[in-house]
Amino acid sequence: MIAADNKILTQTAMAEAARPLPAWTYSNAELQPLEYQRLILESWQIVCHVNQVKQPGDYATLDLLSDSIFVMRGDDGEVRAFQNVCRHRGARLLDGAGTCARRLVCPYHGWTYDNTGRLAAVPAEGTFPGIDRSRLGLRQVRHEVFMGFVFVRVVGDGPGVAEMWGDFARHLEPYGFERMEPLSKLWTAVWNADWKVAVDNNLENYHIPLGHPGYQRMLRNQLESEINPHGVARSVSVLRDRPSPNWVERMYQKLAPSVFDNLGKELRRTWQFYSMPPNLGVDVYPDSMDFFQVLPLGPGKCLVRSAIYGLPDERREMRILRYLNLRINRQVAAEDARLSTRVQAGLMSHGYEPGPLSDYEDALHQFHELVRARLPVTRLAAAPRPGTLVALDESLRAEARAEHGPRL
Repeated sequence: MIAADNKILTQTAMAEAARPLPAWTYSNAELQPLEYQRLILESWQIVCHVNQVKQPGDYATLDLLSDSIFVMRGDDGEVRAFQNVCRHRGARLLDGAGTCARRLVCPYHGWTYDNTGRLAAVPAEGTFPGIDRSRLGLRQVRHEVFMGFVFVRVVGDGPGVAEMWGDFARHLEPYGFERMEPLSKLWTAVWNADWKVAVDNNLENYHIPLGHPGYQRMLRNQLESEINPHGVARSVSVLRDRPSPNWVERMYQKLAPSVFDNLGKELRRTWQFYSMPPNLGVDVYPDSMDFFQVLPLGPGKCLVRSAIYGLPDERREMRILRYLNLRINRQVAAEDARLSTRVQAGLMSHGYEPGPLSDYEDALHQFHELVRARLPVTRLAAAPRPGTLVALDESLRAEARAEHGPRL
């Protein structure tokens, strides 16, 4: 049973569904390890584009809270994903992105692996009685290439990336994602907000009219989202006919419809915004696309990881459009960071209780339902007593499994 001071939300199921997560869930140090295990590690995470690992030995890394993964192309042309850990004493092998010249050497004791993950050499191998190198290759991580991007899932099972996107993938096909190249270095920033605050912000368009005046000036924004059965959400914005008073936005409105001969007339004026649970955003423009990935760093902090890609195109008009896009969306990112920081501060206020959700916040509602399903303790209106959260959550999970089956 649940202790009396761990009061459960008393609203009906319908009322609960219309409200966001309780405020305590955005700053609780005991909750975040469970979120990391059940929401981050068990979900698909984007690492890089296949064109960032074109040649044998090319690699890119993804650092999570306590796990690091790298993707590398082997001599056989295959792309693989591995735990970024030496099989000897656990040293981290690689950082960032780059190329290994046929061999990957651990910086601690020199254990050496080839670019397919096989353990190729061990210094002073004779001092390891009975060692079997064939059993000590790098541990592979499940991966999937979707629309040219390499995704990994550290643990768990469930639908693949392509299955999750389903019919939405057809909207991406005209852009040629598989042929795109990085237009910038990977961009990261630390926000003073819980990762769920940043995800919440990315999931809803209700804040656009006030929070992103540039988008409101230049675009007709769809405030509601389409959501598929796997929680992938889509919304569409179209360039306004009325010129923006801001010169950057106005120039983009003017140039975009005439430059993109690879796209139909409608797509030349369309910006598409997607989200994939639990922490990925994908933004698609006529000139380029980007991903926006939010990773937990600890209570009240998160890492935002982003990169921009586009088809090779050196035309002057395309360079101008991409520059204008960058100016516009840098401003939007700064606005989102400020808004998320303000929300985090407000959530910490004593006695704050979440208000109702708009129909425009339907994707946010879906995300919160995912959190509640994976972490039943987040249904509590008040934070559990210190030191009791893990046991309490396990008790609630057991009750849910008994009632609904083993999925939780």
